[in-house]
Amino acid sequence: MNYLCTKCNKTYEISPLRYRCDCGNALTLAKDSHIYPNPQVPAAMSLWRYREALPIDVDTEIVTLGEGMTPLVPLDVNAPEHFVKLDYLCPTGSYKDRGASVLLTHLKALGVETVVEDSSGNAGAAIAAYSARAGIHCTIYCPESTSQGKLKQISAYGAELKLVPGNRMATTEAVKHAAETTCYASHNWHPFFLEGTKTVAYEIVEQLGWHPPTHVICPVGFGSIYLGLYIGFRELQTQGLIKNIPRLLGVQPDVCCPIYNADVNKTTVVTRMAQTDKTLAEGITAELPIRGQLILEAIAATNGAFTTVNDEDIKAGLTTLAAKGIYVEPTSAVVVKAYQKFQEAGIITSGDQVVSILTGIGLKAS
Repeated sequence: MNYLCTKCNKTYEISPLRYRCDCGNALTLAKDSHIYPNPQVPAAMSLWRYREALPIDVDTEIVTLGEGMTPLVPLDVNAPEHFVKLDYLCPTGSYKDRGASVLLTHLKALGVETVVEDSSGNAGAAIAAYSARAGIHCTIYCPESTSQGKLKQISAYGAELKLVPGNRMATTEAVKHAAETTCYASHNWHPFFLEGTKTVAYEIVEQLGWHPPTHVICPVGFGSIYLGLYIGFRELQTQGLIKNIPRLLGVQPDVCCPIYNADVNKTTVVTRMAQTDKTLAEGITAELPIRGQLILEAIAATNGAFTTVNDEDIKAGLTTLAAKGIYVEPTSAVVVKAYQKFQEAGIITSGDQVVSILTGIGLKAS
């Protein structure tokens, strides 16, 4: 197993400080995956039921809090064709626990003792929690504007917190110096993080009786959930467990939507879009997604599509979900209006089975 750059085809040995190619591109893993869900293993009700499909040696001690195997329920009992995946019920309150569990398991096995990470909140909380579980010292860089609830949570796990003036992009720039000498446990750069998020796809298919839905909708910033879905469904197809990959439908805030722009304009690259205003969906403001090329590949390969929402759409989504007994953070609520927009565009049609991913809990959004 090695790191591979899909841009220049250079390979690297796996090491604690390597997180990107010398050419500046993000890395992927060159590996084999075999999916054998096994309900008899000790961690059967977590994502580790798919351990054979994860790039972790069989004798490696796993770092887990029981993440994964989250509920998949109809949004409306009278309209069972639209399911919501309650991934905000992972231990720290977001789907980011999936990637954190696999990544920190990998880093602990390498003997890493200290990590740094940059985040708008949820990823920082996940990396902080799983670092604590692994006995690894952790420093999290966050924008000053990050929700107080998320900052308190990060600090509670014992992580060192560094607040950065400016937007999400400024935080990424701030962590780069530390990453030169300290292991960068990045949920955006590190390919092992995507190995955790891909298990969402496995669970959806298993929970639907080993049949994929027609579409999956998810919020997209840097794209760790979107790409995880793409990798997971593609592996299931390669293994012959499903015939078709669902259409992957992404949602971005209208004030920062570089992937939407690339999709609508049919460009071959994702170019930077400076954030034009504040948004309630703080978790998905990525001016220049690191894996933009792979996201475009996923859109093309799955006949996917993107749409945007504004803050009024998000508020309406929060109200709709709360009326169904579901309390999420604003970033998650973008999927509600997106579902409607995809219907209006003729992408979602009558009889289609849709799964929307609810990524973060509402309890820490204030």
